[in-house]
Amino acid sequence: MAASDQLRFHEFDEAADLLAATPDATTTSVSERQSHVALDVGSSYDENEEGDESDKTELLSGQKQPPSFWTFEYYQAFFDVDTYQVLDRIKGSLLPLPGKNFVRHYLRNNPDLYGPFWICTTLVFTLAISGNLSNFLEKHGNTSFRYSPQFHKVTIAGVAIYCYAGLVPLALWGYLQWRKGVCLNVASYTLLETVCVYGYSLSVYIPASVLWLIPVSWLQWLLIATAMTLSGSVLVLTFWPLIRLDSRAATLAVLTIVLALHALLAVGCKLYFFQKPLHDYPPPFLKDGRAV
Repeated sequence: MAASDQLRFHEFDEAADLLAATPDATTTSVSERQSHVALDVGSSYDENEEGDESDKTELLSGQKQPPSFWTFEYYQAFFDVDTYQVLDRIKGSLLPLPGKNFVRHYLRNNPDLYGPFWICTTLVFTLAISGNLSNFLEKHGNTSFRYSPQFHKVTIAGVAIYCYAGLVPLALWGYLQWRKGVCLNVASYTLLETVCVYGYSLSVYIPASVLWLIPVSWLQWLLIATAMTLSGSVLVLTFWPLIRLDSRAATLAVLTIVLALHALLAVGCKLYFFQKPLHDYPPPFLKDGRAV
């Protein structure tokens, strides 16, 4: 019995006196106090946690340094693009529309080198392979013809395509930078954006180089004219807003050089890789009169 009396709840005398003096007063139970305390602690904890996270974010952002030129992370940003973006940019280069600037509507401050690199690489191999096949189909009916792969065409195609896709936009970017310092009205894209525009503009030549295998001269030249018109339109619509505010002579000179180099690449590839033999040399003979 003594143990059970000790376990019973005993009211304090002071609490009883207070309740007797003020019977209308309200009391707060221990559970309610604990709940209020728990809620207050939780809210303060969340505020402190958010403050700590914001401080850490600011600290990390302040200490973060741009990647070095010799690191892999520096070049990784140039290839930060997905398949849908590359396909959308290829479609934009194949179907240029007036009023749609390629840099503003397709690149959107995120130029890449992934698409231009593979477009140029694919074009190199399609030119070389199509050129070899064209030579083979042209001389296939000749009994004295012996086919030998012309691997040097891969090297020539690579030098021509990569030099055009790298050196020409570099020269144009340098010229626009110089004109921007001389004439305040002239603007300029970044070097990466300029290279990206030139790289995607060559995508139309990939199907054209395959269709050049059709041994019809007028059709081949029609395909060249179509490809030059489409790809040249991409360049004109992209760079025209930058150079139109320059002097008339400078504007005409830039457009003429850009289109002339573009046409020179297409015509040169057609004449070199898909040229018809001018002479059919007789096969060499031995002294006994037999052909080799």
